[in-house]
Amino acid sequence: MNDLAKNILLWVIVAIILMSVFNNLSTTSSDNRISYSEFMQNVQQNQVSDVTISESKIEGTLQTGTRFKTYSPETDNSAMIGDLMKHGVKINAKPVETSIWTQIFISWFPFLLIIGLWIFFMRQMQGGGGGRGALSFGKSRASMLGEDQV
Repeated sequence: MNDLAKNILLWVIVAIILMSVFNNLSTTSSDNRISYSEFMQNVQQNQVSDVTISESKIEGTLQTGTRFKTYSPETDNSAMIGDLMKHGVKINAKPVETSIWTQIFISWFPFLLIIGLWIFFMRQMQGGGGGRGALSFGKSRASMLGEDQV
């Protein structure tokens, strides 16, 4: 492996480690997880003050100030939203969050693919395969021999 490849590999590993550390630091929380049925019982008893819904993830605050987190088993939350509105719960909606790895893959993959193809074609043109490159058709393979060589 040449020095350039080792350096690139080292920087990729450092970047992955840093991203995973920052990702773990940003998602730490001490919210109480409750079941969906317990959440609906709290709604029926008017104990929930507000909720934030992001697809199937539900985060909220009880009247006592305790934060909670649960997940909705339904894909269509219209019935739950009707119950929440009937019991005076403040409803917030949040867009779906994609993971950092998905964002990196989507945004950087085309760029890295183009660079990889460019490097591949450049190596092929320079004769990276033992003098079989695209520009090696005019090169003579003859070698000079001394008087004592046959």
